[in-house]
Amino acid sequence: MSDSATTVQQIRPQLPVRLFNGFGALLEKSRIPSTRIFAADLIETAKRRCGLDDFGDGDFFEALSRLLESCQDEARLNLIGKIALKTDVLETLCARLQMERDRQLYPDITRQEIREPLFIVGLPRSGTSVLHRLLGADPEHRSPLMWEVRSPSPPTRDDEKRRIQRATQSCNFFNWLVPTFRYVHTVGAEVPQECVSLMTPTFLSDQFDAMYYVPSYRTWFFRQNLRPAYEYHRRFLQHLQFRRAARRWILKAPTHMFAMPALLSVYPDALFVQTHRTPLDSIASVSSLMTILRSAFSDAVDPVTLCREAIDYWSDAIEKFLPERDRLADNRICDIKYDEIRCDPISAVRRIYEYFGWSLSREAEQRMRSLVASQAERLSANHRYDLSQFGFTAAEVLHAFAPYCQRFGFWHSAGAQQKQAARSIA
Repeated sequence: MSDSATTVQQIRPQLPVRLFNGFGALLEKSRIPSTRIFAADLIETAKRRCGLDDFGDGDFFEALSRLLESCQDEARLNLIGKIALKTDVLETLCARLQMERDRQLYPDITRQEIREPLFIVGLPRSGTSVLHRLLGADPEHRSPLMWEVRSPSPPTRDDEKRRIQRATQSCNFFNWLVPTFRYVHTVGAEVPQECVSLMTPTFLSDQFDAMYYVPSYRTWFFRQNLRPAYEYHRRFLQHLQFRRAARRWILKAPTHMFAMPALLSVYPDALFVQTHRTPLDSIASVSSLMTILRSAFSDAVDPVTLCREAIDYWSDAIEKFLPERDRLADNRICDIKYDEIRCDPISAVRRIYEYFGWSLSREAEQRMRSLVASQAERLSANHRYDLSQFGFTAAEVLHAFAPYCQRFGFWHSAGAQQKQAARSIA
């Protein structure tokens, strides 16, 4: 294993981070009462900070309140986590206020049409991010970039350079805070962003669940009708499209599989690419990623609990998704295996273009090849993970994903393990 390789057991914050969080822990043990934060207070702070008071249509108070309660009662946040939570919520509230003002100043935002967006879905860590970046490299395509999602206002090219610089500073700080994360997932101001971030202003987004251990919020979130979140997702895309139009949006988030009826109610002409990887590797990899991410905000991350959550959530998401995808016309969803993306990404892209009848220009292909060259050996060689790190066996995971494995050809290499799982669980 190289010196830069990272595993779950190797997660250790920088010394200044440990000292800072240690100071916060000492305050917790003192008799100085910690100050709780409430939705109403943060909303008023955001209004004063922006000099605005119109958040637009859609009620988010309950969602924000439940998120804050869960974070403060369950997430066991360290001092950095508490600061990050408050900072992120205030930035999100301010962005929502500013976007509503922008819609009034620029009425053409509301007239932007989002036609046939492509959603990349599939189990997490199955090549969705790589494919997102490759397809987004086509000049005719558009993907939400980290900096513009973070600072969507104004919806013009004004102040663009400063907004990118601010986002770059934020990324640099995060990479310093969690140096191992860069070997797991690319972070950058001009890197395509997973589009659950477009739902964040509704506070109905599993982005929070990825960052913090929030079981009560998670349980409540899964019971909600997510159509309002997808409606805001569309409003956000209109905002970004007003600044720079493109022929087609390329979007990505594995969690869309959980909410297909809500997604299709807002985007009835949506197209899909589903990536496929054995759940054994997918679950181990996403558990590693989330352990590293949550460890930035809490010193009490339990990898076993996290992996159990991942198994339950993604097996449930797949179970909900498969009947929904069967209702789609065959020409609306293309299947791509992780090994195709890993071994020959350009061929995988070509197959997607051919499937949907798109034209791959020479310029687009050259951009994609340059991206592949720049990313070679960037991530996978430095990320090590195994189910045993999380206290689960292959048989347990295969049992949870049995229908998926049978349908998409992962069964033949895992049948013996599955039979053993069935015997042990019975």
